[in-house]
Amino acid sequence: MTAKILVSACLLGRPVRYNGSAKTLAHPLLAQWLAEGRVVSTCPELAAGFSIPRPPAEIGEGETGDEVLSGTARVVDINGRDVTDLYITGAHSALALARANDCRFALLIDGSPSCGSGFIYDGSFAGKKHPGTGVTAALLRANGIEVFSDTEIEALAARI
Repeated sequence: MTAKILVSACLLGRPVRYNGSAKTLAHPLLAQWLAEGRVVSTCPELAAGFSIPRPPAEIGEGETGDEVLSGTARVVDINGRDVTDLYITGAHSALALARANDCRFALLIDGSPSCGSGFIYDGSFAGKKHPGTGVTAALLRANGIEVFSDTEIEALAARI
């Protein structure tokens, strides 16, 4: 059986990011997986009910998605609004979608407070990054789904 891959919708060219843009990943492997019907598209933020555009959000105080899931960190938007519950809802939606489609792997956009898997922004809204995972990436990993960033597509290909 061919492995299914949960993929951030913005990597597939959908303009779903906070600012209404996409982060299209033009890569032959992704094109091949799409043609093979292996890709399951998700945007946790949209699944949670966020609009496009929306204020940018970051996980506060240099924390990560793991701490958000454990209840010790929050996700806030640039206006100071606590959007933690929506990010957790979106993560659970992505996990349910992955399970429903038997996805054992995920290819997610790095940097996002949802999908970041190698780095995320530090909560200062000053463009500062630190190693860590977003809420969705952390929940997927905690549930046995291997998560790769958009820069790790070859490593994902080696795994599947």
